[in-house]
Amino acid sequence: MGDIYGSSVPRLSAQRCIPRISEIVIRQLKALTLALTSALLSLPLVAPGAAVAQKRIPKLEGYDQCPLGYVNNLATHCVSPIYYKVKPTYGKPCDSGWMNIGAGYCKKKTMGIF
Repeated sequence: MGDIYGSSVPRLSAQRCIPRISEIVIRQLKALTLALTSALLSLPLVAPGAAVAQKRIPKLEGYDQCPLGYVNNLATHCVSPIYYKVKPTYGKPCDSGWMNIGAGYCKKKTMGIF
């Protein structure tokens, strides 16, 4: 029997196709892994809003002291051994569920008390 495609069309054997397919899949998985890694690493740059849990916060302009629960490092920042969720007040009262801790900051209340 003759070949219906003629002799000009090369035949691809399963032995030659499988390695090429696996190379393509591996290349695509590497690209996907790189894309996911980049997205996860850039997430902290995009995600935080005005309030984030912080151990180290900057002293706000016009304040020489640190808020409640933070220690003055005698430079431009305040540090705390505990992660508090804080946000600047910008001269306004704290929102509901937040308490004023001084030095221009509000802290999110936990368990309804502190």
